Amino acid sequence: MASTSSRGGSARSSASRSSRSTPASFRCSECGWTSAKWYGRCGECQAYGTVAEVGAPSLREVRAGAVSAPALPIAEVSQTAARSTPSGVGELDRVLGGGIVEGAVLLVAGEPGVGKSTLLLEVAARAARNGLTVLSITGEESAGQVRLRAGRIGALAPSLYLAAETELSAVVAHIEAVDPDLLIVDSVQTIGLDAVDGGIGGPTQVREVAGALIRIAKARTMATILVGHVTKDGSIAGPRVLEHLVDVVLQFEGDRDQRLRIIRAAKNRYGPTDEMGCFELIDTGIAELPDPSGLFLSRRDEPVPGTCVTVCLEGQRPLVAEVQALVGPSSLASPRRAVSGLDNPRTAMVLAVLERRAGVPLSAHDVYTATVGGVRLTEPATDLAVALAVASAAQDLALWQGLVAVGEVGLAGELRPVSGIDRRLAEAHRLGFTHAIIPAGLTPTVPDGLRVHQASDLRQAVVAALTARGADA
Repeated sequence: MASTSSRGGSARSSASRSSRSTPASFRCSECGWTSAKWYGRCGECQAYGTVAEVGAPSLREVRAGAVSAPALPIAEVSQTAARSTPSGVGELDRVLGGGIVEGAVLLVAGEPGVGKSTLLLEVAARAARNGLTVLSITGEESAGQVRLRAGRIGALAPSLYLAAETELSAVVAHIEAVDPDLLIVDSVQTIGLDAVDGGIGGPTQVREVAGALIRIAKARTMATILVGHVTKDGSIAGPRVLEHLVDVVLQFEGDRDQRLRIIRAAKNRYGPTDEMGCFELIDTGIAELPDPSGLFLSRRDEPVPGTCVTVCLEGQRPLVAEVQALVGPSSLASPRRAVSGLDNPRTAMVLAVLERRAGVPLSAHDVYTATVGGVRLTEPATDLAVALAVASAAQDLALWQGLVAVGEVGLAGELRPVSGIDRRLAEAHRLGFTHAIIPAGLTPTVPDGLRVHQASDLRQAVVAALTARGADA
Protein backbone atom coordinates (compact mmCIF):
# COMPACT_ATOMS: atom_id res chain seq x y z
CA MET A 1 0.00 0.00 0.00
CA ALA A 2 2.80 2.32 0.87
CA SER A 3 4.49 1.73 -2.48
CA THR A 4 1.20 2.22 -4.35
CA SER A 5 0.59 5.48 -2.51
CA SER A 6 4.10 6.56 -3.26
CA ARG A 7 3.65 5.85 -6.96
CA GLY A 8 0.33 7.75 -7.00
CA GLY A 9 1.91 10.71 -5.25
CA SER A 10 4.81 10.61 -7.69
CA ALA A 11 2.39 10.65 -10.66
CA ARG A 12 0.48 13.60 -9.25
CA SER A 13 3.74 15.43 -8.62
CA SER A 14 4.87 14.73 -12.16
CA ALA A 15 1.59 16.03 -13.58
CA SER A 16 1.87 19.12 -11.42
CA ARG A 17 5.41 19.76 -12.64
CA SER A 18 4.23 19.24 -16.25
CA SER A 19 1.45 21.80 -15.90
CA ARG A 20 3.87 24.28 -14.37
CA SER A 21 6.38 23.76 -17.19
CA THR A 22 3.77 24.63 -19.86
CA PRO A 23 3.39 28.41 -19.61
CA ALA A 24 0.17 30.16 -20.53
CA SER A 25 0.13 32.33 -23.66
CA PHE A 26 -0.74 36.02 -23.51
CA ARG A 27 -1.56 38.20 -26.50
CA CYS A 28 -1.77 41.96 -27.05
CA SER A 29 -5.15 42.97 -28.45
CA GLU A 30 -3.56 45.99 -30.17
CA CYS A 31 -0.74 44.48 -32.23
CA GLY A 32 -0.88 40.71 -31.61
CA TRP A 33 2.38 40.48 -29.63
CA THR A 34 2.55 37.27 -27.54
CA SER A 35 4.39 36.43 -24.36
CA ALA A 36 4.74 33.49 -21.99
CA LYS A 37 3.85 35.66 -19.00
CA TRP A 38 1.52 38.55 -18.35
CA TYR A 39 2.74 42.12 -18.58
CA GLY A 40 0.83 45.29 -17.89
CA ARG A 41 2.42 46.90 -20.92
CA CYS A 42 2.87 45.41 -24.39
CA GLY A 43 6.50 44.83 -25.28
CA GLU A 44 5.88 45.64 -28.96
CA CYS A 45 3.48 48.60 -29.23
CA GLN A 46 3.96 49.80 -25.62
CA ALA A 47 0.19 49.98 -25.01
CA TYR A 48 -1.07 49.55 -21.44
CA GLY A 49 -3.77 47.08 -20.39
CA THR A 50 -3.96 45.26 -23.72
CA VAL A 51 -2.18 41.99 -22.81
CA ALA A 52 -4.65 39.20 -21.93
CA GLU A 53 -4.46 35.43 -21.57
CA VAL A 54 -5.69 33.47 -24.56
CA GLY A 55 -4.23 30.00 -23.86
CA ALA A 56 -1.66 28.04 -25.80
CA PRO A 57 -2.72 26.88 -29.27
CA SER A 58 -3.54 23.17 -29.44
CA LEU A 59 -4.12 22.80 -33.21
CA ARG A 60 -1.32 20.76 -34.75
CA GLU A 61 -2.71 19.93 -38.19
CA VAL A 62 -4.98 21.71 -40.66
CA ARG A 63 -6.84 19.57 -43.15
CA ALA A 64 -8.01 20.68 -46.57
CA GLY A 65 -11.54 22.06 -46.67
CA ALA A 66 -14.02 23.47 -49.15
CA VAL A 67 -12.89 26.49 -51.20
CA SER A 68 -15.09 29.46 -52.06
CA ALA A 69 -13.86 29.59 -55.68
CA PRO A 70 -11.17 27.74 -57.64
CA ALA A 71 -7.81 29.42 -58.21
CA LEU A 72 -7.50 30.95 -61.68
CA PRO A 73 -4.64 32.36 -63.75
CA ILE A 74 -4.42 36.02 -62.80
CA ALA A 75 -5.21 37.20 -66.34
CA GLU A 76 -8.54 35.31 -66.22
CA VAL A 77 -9.74 36.86 -62.95
CA SER A 78 -12.74 39.16 -63.48
CA GLN A 79 -12.21 42.85 -62.76
CA THR A 80 -15.89 43.60 -62.29
CA ALA A 81 -15.73 43.37 -58.50
CA ALA A 82 -13.02 46.05 -58.37
CA ARG A 83 -14.77 48.65 -60.51
CA SER A 84 -15.65 51.89 -58.81
CA THR A 85 -18.88 53.86 -58.88
CA PRO A 86 -18.70 57.67 -58.62
CA SER A 87 -19.93 58.94 -55.28
CA GLY A 88 -21.23 62.20 -56.74
CA VAL A 89 -18.57 64.23 -54.87
CA GLY A 90 -15.83 64.91 -57.39
CA GLU A 91 -13.08 65.78 -54.92
CA LEU A 92 -13.68 62.58 -52.95
CA ASP A 93 -13.69 60.54 -56.15
CA ARG A 94 -10.35 62.09 -57.10
CA VAL A 95 -8.80 60.84 -53.87
CA LEU A 96 -10.42 57.40 -54.14
CA GLY A 97 -9.27 56.93 -57.73
CA GLY A 98 -12.66 57.25 -59.45
CA GLY A 99 -15.26 56.38 -56.85
CA ILE A 100 -16.34 53.81 -54.27
CA VAL A 101 -15.87 50.10 -55.05
CA GLU A 102 -18.70 47.70 -54.24
CA GLY A 103 -17.94 45.84 -51.02
CA ALA A 104 -15.09 48.19 -50.12
CA VAL A 105 -14.75 49.42 -46.55
CA LEU A 106 -13.53 52.98 -46.04
CA LEU A 107 -12.33 54.52 -42.78
CA VAL A 108 -12.61 58.31 -42.55
CA ALA A 109 -10.73 59.86 -39.63
CA GLY A 110 -10.38 63.44 -38.48
CA GLU A 111 -10.41 65.74 -35.49
CA PRO A 112 -13.71 66.61 -33.77
CA GLY A 113 -15.59 69.41 -35.54
CA VAL A 114 -13.58 69.23 -38.75
CA GLY A 115 -16.67 68.32 -40.78
CA LYS A 116 -16.59 64.54 -41.24
CA SER A 117 -20.30 64.07 -40.56
CA THR A 118 -21.26 66.94 -42.85
CA LEU A 119 -19.13 65.59 -45.69
CA LEU A 120 -20.51 62.05 -45.39
CA LEU A 121 -24.07 63.33 -45.17
CA GLU A 122 -23.45 65.11 -48.47
CA VAL A 123 -21.97 61.92 -49.93
CA ALA A 124 -24.98 59.92 -48.75
CA ALA A 125 -27.46 62.38 -50.27
CA ARG A 126 -25.71 62.51 -53.65
CA ALA A 127 -25.38 58.73 -53.79
CA ALA A 128 -29.09 58.41 -52.99
CA ARG A 129 -30.00 60.86 -55.75
CA ASN A 130 -27.94 58.76 -58.16
CA GLY A 131 -30.19 55.77 -57.52
CA LEU A 132 -28.41 54.00 -54.66
CA THR A 133 -30.04 52.92 -51.41
CA VAL A 134 -28.09 54.43 -48.54
CA LEU A 135 -28.32 53.63 -44.83
CA SER A 136 -26.71 56.04 -42.38
CA ILE A 137 -26.22 54.89 -38.79
CA THR A 138 -25.48 57.60 -36.25
CA GLY A 139 -24.17 56.66 -32.83
CA GLU A 140 -23.15 60.13 -31.69
CA GLU A 141 -26.26 62.17 -32.43
CA SER A 142 -29.98 61.58 -32.43
CA ALA A 143 -31.81 61.03 -35.68
CA GLY A 144 -33.54 64.39 -35.19
CA GLN A 145 -30.23 66.26 -34.97
CA VAL A 146 -28.99 64.69 -38.18
CA ARG A 147 -32.32 65.47 -39.87
CA LEU A 148 -31.96 69.14 -38.98
CA ARG A 149 -28.46 69.25 -40.50
CA ALA A 150 -29.64 67.42 -43.60
CA GLY A 151 -32.41 69.95 -44.09
CA ARG A 152 -30.00 72.84 -43.67
CA ILE A 153 -27.51 71.58 -46.25
CA GLY A 154 -30.13 70.17 -48.64
CA ALA A 155 -29.23 66.52 -48.12
CA LEU A 156 -32.73 65.03 -48.16
CA ALA A 157 -33.36 62.13 -50.54
CA PRO A 158 -36.10 59.44 -50.63
CA SER A 159 -33.67 56.51 -50.70
CA LEU A 160 -31.51 57.82 -47.84
CA TYR A 161 -32.40 56.01 -44.61
CA LEU A 162 -31.31 57.16 -41.15
CA ALA A 163 -31.19 55.38 -37.80
CA ALA A 164 -29.61 56.15 -34.43
CA GLU A 165 -28.14 52.99 -32.85
CA THR A 166 -25.26 52.04 -30.55
CA GLU A 167 -25.69 48.24 -30.53
CA LEU A 168 -24.24 46.17 -33.37
CA SER A 169 -27.14 43.69 -33.41
CA ALA A 170 -29.56 46.56 -34.05
CA VAL A 171 -27.32 47.83 -36.85
CA VAL A 172 -27.37 44.38 -38.46
CA ALA A 173 -31.18 44.34 -38.22
CA HIS A 174 -31.36 47.69 -40.04
CA ILE A 175 -29.01 46.37 -42.74
CA GLU A 176 -31.21 43.33 -43.33
CA ALA A 177 -34.37 45.46 -43.42
CA VAL A 178 -33.08 48.20 -45.74
CA ASP A 179 -30.60 46.14 -47.84
CA PRO A 180 -28.48 49.23 -48.66
CA ASP A 181 -25.95 49.68 -51.44
CA LEU A 182 -23.97 52.05 -49.19
CA LEU A 183 -23.68 51.93 -45.39
CA ILE A 184 -22.30 54.83 -43.33
CA VAL A 185 -21.51 54.33 -39.63
CA ASP A 186 -20.76 57.47 -37.63
CA SER A 187 -18.77 56.45 -35.74
CA VAL A 188 -17.32 52.96 -35.26
CA GLN A 189 -16.15 53.87 -31.74
CA THR A 190 -19.75 54.43 -30.61
CA ILE A 191 -21.05 50.98 -31.64
CA GLY A 192 -20.80 48.14 -29.13
CA LEU A 193 -21.41 44.40 -28.95
CA ASP A 194 -22.82 42.84 -25.78
CA ALA A 195 -21.06 39.52 -26.34
CA VAL A 196 -17.62 41.18 -26.22
CA ASP A 197 -15.94 42.27 -23.03
CA GLY A 198 -14.77 45.83 -22.60
CA GLY A 199 -16.39 49.22 -22.81
CA ILE A 200 -17.71 50.77 -26.01
CA GLY A 201 -14.84 52.44 -27.83
CA GLY A 202 -12.21 50.18 -26.28
CA PRO A 203 -9.70 48.31 -28.47
CA THR A 204 -11.47 44.96 -28.19
CA GLN A 205 -14.92 46.37 -28.94
CA VAL A 206 -13.70 48.45 -31.88
CA ARG A 207 -11.84 45.51 -33.40
CA GLU A 208 -14.79 43.11 -33.11
CA VAL A 209 -17.39 45.63 -34.31
CA ALA A 210 -15.27 46.66 -37.29
CA GLY A 211 -14.51 43.04 -38.12
CA ALA A 212 -18.20 42.12 -38.07
CA LEU A 213 -19.15 45.08 -40.29
CA ILE A 214 -16.36 44.24 -42.73
CA ARG A 215 -17.54 40.63 -43.00
CA ILE A 216 -21.10 41.80 -43.66
CA ALA A 217 -19.91 44.31 -46.27
CA LYS A 218 -17.91 41.68 -48.14
CA ALA A 219 -20.70 39.10 -48.01
CA ARG A 220 -23.33 41.54 -49.31
CA THR A 221 -20.96 43.49 -51.66
CA MET A 222 -22.10 46.57 -49.76
CA ALA A 223 -19.84 49.61 -49.78
CA THR A 224 -19.26 50.78 -46.20
CA ILE A 225 -17.87 54.01 -44.79
CA LEU A 226 -16.77 54.01 -41.15
CA VAL A 227 -16.04 57.22 -39.28
CA GLY A 228 -13.14 56.98 -36.84
CA HIS A 229 -12.04 59.19 -33.98
CA VAL A 230 -8.46 60.40 -33.62
CA THR A 231 -6.23 60.76 -30.59
CA LYS A 232 -4.61 63.99 -29.45
CA ASP A 233 -1.54 63.30 -31.60
CA GLY A 234 -3.68 62.89 -34.73
CA SER A 235 -3.52 59.09 -35.08
CA ILE A 236 -6.65 56.97 -35.46
CA ALA A 237 -8.08 55.87 -32.12
CA GLY A 238 -8.55 52.18 -31.37
CA PRO A 239 -6.43 49.16 -32.27
CA ARG A 240 -3.87 49.53 -35.03
CA VAL A 241 -5.28 46.44 -36.67
CA LEU A 242 -8.33 48.53 -37.65
CA GLU A 243 -6.33 50.28 -40.37
CA HIS A 244 -5.16 46.92 -41.70
CA LEU A 245 -8.69 45.50 -41.88
CA VAL A 246 -10.24 48.24 -44.01
CA ASP A 247 -9.55 48.83 -47.70
CA VAL A 248 -9.18 52.62 -47.65
CA VAL A 249 -8.04 55.00 -44.91
CA LEU A 250 -8.88 58.67 -45.46
CA GLN A 251 -7.61 61.55 -43.34
CA PHE A 252 -9.87 64.62 -43.18
CA GLU A 253 -7.80 67.63 -42.15
CA GLY A 254 -8.39 71.29 -41.54
CA ASP A 255 -7.90 74.14 -39.12
CA ARG A 256 -11.07 74.79 -37.15
CA ASP A 257 -10.43 78.53 -37.47
CA GLN A 258 -10.43 78.35 -41.28
CA ARG A 259 -12.90 77.16 -43.89
CA LEU A 260 -10.52 75.02 -45.94
CA ARG A 261 -10.75 71.23 -45.53
CA ILE A 262 -8.43 68.69 -47.15
CA ILE A 263 -8.93 64.96 -47.53
CA ARG A 264 -6.04 62.59 -48.25
CA ALA A 265 -5.71 58.83 -48.65
CA ALA A 266 -3.28 57.24 -46.20
CA LYS A 267 -4.11 53.80 -47.62
CA ASN A 268 -6.00 52.86 -50.78
CA ARG A 269 -6.21 49.35 -52.20
CA TYR A 270 -8.08 50.57 -55.28
CA GLY A 271 -6.33 53.78 -56.25
CA PRO A 272 -3.55 56.30 -55.54
CA THR A 273 -2.41 57.50 -52.14
CA ASP A 274 -0.86 60.79 -53.29
CA GLU A 275 -4.01 62.67 -54.32
CA MET A 276 -5.69 65.43 -52.35
CA GLY A 277 -9.28 66.67 -52.32
CA CYS A 278 -10.19 70.20 -51.25
CA PHE A 279 -13.42 71.40 -49.69
CA GLU A 280 -14.70 74.60 -48.12
CA LEU A 281 -17.08 74.80 -45.21
CA ILE A 282 -19.92 77.18 -46.01
CA ASP A 283 -23.17 78.16 -44.33
CA THR A 284 -25.12 75.58 -46.31
CA GLY A 285 -22.72 72.67 -45.69
CA ILE A 286 -19.56 71.78 -47.53
CA ALA A 287 -18.54 72.73 -51.07
CA GLU A 288 -15.95 71.25 -53.41
CA LEU A 289 -12.93 73.29 -54.50
CA PRO A 290 -11.74 71.91 -57.84
CA ASP A 291 -9.32 74.85 -58.23
CA PRO A 292 -8.04 75.74 -54.74
CA SER A 293 -4.75 77.44 -55.71
CA GLY A 294 -6.07 80.93 -55.09
CA LEU A 295 -6.79 80.07 -51.44
CA PHE A 296 -3.09 79.62 -50.69
CA LEU A 297 -1.98 83.05 -51.88
CA SER A 298 -2.08 86.45 -50.20
CA ARG A 299 -3.74 89.35 -51.97
CA ARG A 300 -1.53 92.44 -52.16
CA ASP A 301 -0.70 95.16 -54.68
CA GLU A 302 3.03 95.33 -53.98
CA PRO A 303 5.53 92.57 -53.07
CA VAL A 304 6.41 92.28 -49.39
CA PRO A 305 9.76 91.08 -47.95
CA GLY A 306 9.66 87.56 -46.58
CA THR A 307 7.24 85.99 -49.07
CA CYS A 308 7.81 83.57 -51.93
CA VAL A 309 5.42 81.52 -54.06
CA THR A 310 6.01 77.91 -55.06
CA VAL A 311 4.16 75.20 -57.00
CA CYS A 312 3.75 71.82 -55.32
CA LEU A 313 2.27 68.62 -56.71
CA GLU A 314 -0.47 66.70 -54.92
CA GLY A 315 -0.75 63.57 -57.04
CA GLN A 316 -1.39 64.88 -60.55
CA ARG A 317 -2.68 68.24 -59.32
CA PRO A 318 -0.34 71.28 -59.23
CA LEU A 319 -1.07 73.74 -56.42
CA VAL A 320 0.32 77.24 -56.16
CA ALA A 321 1.06 78.13 -52.53
CA GLU A 322 2.80 80.94 -50.70
CA VAL A 323 5.50 80.62 -48.05
CA GLN A 324 6.00 83.48 -45.59
CA ALA A 325 8.96 84.14 -43.30
CA LEU A 326 9.84 86.60 -40.56
CA VAL A 327 13.40 87.11 -39.32
CA GLY A 328 14.38 89.29 -36.38
CA PRO A 329 17.17 89.67 -33.83
CA SER A 330 16.97 87.22 -30.95
CA SER A 331 17.52 87.93 -27.27
CA LEU A 332 17.78 84.23 -26.46
CA ALA A 333 20.88 82.07 -26.22
CA SER A 334 19.20 79.64 -28.62
CA PRO A 335 17.28 81.60 -31.27
CA ARG A 336 13.70 80.57 -31.80
CA ARG A 337 12.59 78.53 -34.82
CA ALA A 338 8.83 78.36 -35.36
CA VAL A 339 7.23 76.44 -38.24
CA SER A 340 3.59 76.27 -39.35
CA GLY A 341 2.44 74.26 -42.34
CA LEU A 342 5.97 73.08 -43.22
CA ASP A 343 8.07 70.08 -42.29
CA ASN A 344 10.02 71.14 -39.19
CA PRO A 345 13.22 69.06 -39.65
CA ARG A 346 13.44 69.90 -43.35
CA THR A 347 12.94 73.61 -42.69
CA ALA A 348 15.75 73.51 -40.11
CA MET A 349 17.99 71.88 -42.71
CA VAL A 350 17.17 74.56 -45.31
CA LEU A 351 18.00 77.30 -42.78
CA ALA A 352 21.36 75.70 -42.02
CA VAL A 353 22.22 75.42 -45.72
CA LEU A 354 21.05 78.98 -46.35
CA GLU A 355 23.41 80.32 -43.70
CA ARG A 356 26.41 78.11 -44.51
CA ARG A 357 26.25 78.01 -48.32
CA ALA A 358 24.51 81.26 -49.24
CA GLY A 359 25.97 83.50 -46.51
CA VAL A 360 22.65 84.64 -45.01
CA PRO A 361 23.26 85.29 -41.25
CA LEU A 362 20.63 83.52 -39.15
CA SER A 363 22.46 82.15 -36.08
CA ALA A 364 21.56 85.19 -33.94
CA HIS A 365 18.05 85.68 -35.30
CA ASP A 366 14.63 84.23 -34.59
CA VAL A 367 13.10 82.71 -37.72
CA TYR A 368 9.37 82.14 -38.22
CA THR A 369 8.07 80.33 -41.32
CA ALA A 370 4.48 79.55 -42.31
CA THR A 371 2.21 78.78 -45.23
CA VAL A 372 -0.89 80.71 -46.31
CA GLY A 373 -4.41 79.31 -46.16
CA GLY A 374 -3.72 76.34 -43.91
CA VAL A 375 -2.06 74.20 -46.61
CA ARG A 376 0.70 71.84 -45.51
CA LEU A 377 3.80 71.67 -47.72
CA THR A 378 6.09 68.67 -47.20
CA GLU A 379 7.39 68.16 -50.73
CA PRO A 380 11.17 68.72 -51.17
CA ALA A 381 10.40 70.87 -54.23
CA THR A 382 9.29 73.65 -51.87
CA ASP A 383 12.77 73.96 -50.29
CA LEU A 384 13.83 76.77 -52.62
CA ALA A 385 10.74 78.86 -51.84
CA VAL A 386 11.38 78.49 -48.10
CA ALA A 387 15.01 79.54 -48.54
CA LEU A 388 14.15 82.56 -50.69
CA ALA A 389 11.40 83.70 -48.32
CA VAL A 390 13.80 83.56 -45.36
CA ALA A 391 16.58 85.30 -47.33
CA SER A 392 14.13 88.01 -48.37
CA ALA A 393 13.04 88.56 -44.77
CA ALA A 394 16.63 88.58 -43.48
CA GLN A 395 17.72 91.19 -46.05
CA ASP A 396 14.39 93.07 -45.83
CA LEU A 397 14.20 93.04 -49.61
CA ALA A 398 11.13 91.92 -51.52
CA LEU A 399 11.46 89.37 -54.30
CA TRP A 400 10.67 90.62 -57.76
CA GLN A 401 7.06 90.75 -58.82
CA GLY A 402 5.36 87.65 -60.24
CA LEU A 403 8.03 85.14 -59.17
CA VAL A 404 7.63 81.44 -58.37
CA ALA A 405 10.47 79.23 -57.13
CA VAL A 406 10.66 75.45 -57.41
CA GLY A 407 13.57 73.25 -56.41
CA GLU A 408 15.04 70.88 -53.84
CA VAL A 409 17.98 72.13 -51.76
CA GLY A 410 20.85 69.77 -50.99
CA LEU A 411 23.22 69.95 -48.03
CA ALA A 412 26.02 71.12 -50.33
CA GLY A 413 23.86 74.03 -51.43
CA GLU A 414 23.07 72.57 -54.85
CA LEU A 415 19.61 72.76 -56.39
CA ARG A 416 18.28 69.36 -57.39
CA PRO A 417 15.78 68.76 -60.22
CA VAL A 418 12.18 67.99 -59.34
CA SER A 419 9.50 66.02 -61.16
CA GLY A 420 6.56 67.47 -63.07
CA ILE A 421 8.27 70.75 -63.90
CA ASP A 422 6.13 71.27 -67.03
CA ARG A 423 2.90 71.02 -65.04
CA ARG A 424 4.25 73.33 -62.36
CA LEU A 425 5.25 76.02 -64.86
CA ALA A 426 1.96 75.71 -66.73
CA GLU A 427 0.00 76.23 -63.50
CA ALA A 428 2.11 79.26 -62.55
CA HIS A 429 1.54 80.78 -65.98
CA ARG A 430 -2.21 80.11 -65.75
CA LEU A 431 -2.40 82.11 -62.54
CA GLY A 432 -0.52 85.07 -64.03
CA PHE A 433 3.05 84.58 -62.80
CA THR A 434 5.72 85.88 -65.17
CA HIS A 435 9.04 84.64 -63.70
CA ALA A 436 10.29 81.35 -62.32
CA ILE A 437 13.51 80.12 -60.70
CA ILE A 438 14.19 76.41 -61.19
CA PRO A 439 17.24 74.12 -60.84
CA ALA A 440 19.77 74.12 -63.66
CA GLY A 441 19.89 71.20 -66.07
CA LEU A 442 16.16 70.98 -66.73
CA THR A 443 14.68 71.39 -70.22
CA PRO A 444 11.06 72.27 -69.51
CA THR A 445 8.37 73.36 -71.92
CA VAL A 446 8.07 77.05 -71.08
CA PRO A 447 4.68 78.72 -71.69
CA ASP A 448 4.65 81.96 -73.65
CA GLY A 449 5.01 84.97 -71.37
CA LEU A 450 6.85 83.10 -68.58
CA ARG A 451 10.56 83.79 -68.09
CA VAL A 452 12.57 80.99 -66.52
CA HIS A 453 15.87 81.51 -64.69
CA GLN A 454 17.92 78.40 -63.92
CA ALA A 455 20.28 78.32 -60.94
CA SER A 456 22.79 75.60 -60.12
CA ASP A 457 23.05 76.37 -56.39
CA LEU A 458 21.27 78.25 -53.64
CA ARG A 459 23.59 81.25 -53.71
CA GLN A 460 22.84 81.90 -57.40
CA ALA A 461 19.10 81.61 -56.72
CA VAL A 462 19.25 84.09 -53.82
CA VAL A 463 21.23 86.61 -55.87
CA ALA A 464 18.86 86.27 -58.83
CA ALA A 465 15.77 86.67 -56.68
CA LEU A 466 16.97 89.66 -54.65
CA THR A 467 18.45 91.77 -57.47
CA ALA A 468 16.67 93.72 -60.13
CA ARG A 469 18.67 92.06 -62.91
CA GLY A 470 17.06 88.75 -61.98
CA ALA A 471 13.85 90.00 -63.55
CA ASP A 472 15.58 90.41 -66.93
CA ALA A 473 17.45 87.08 -66.83
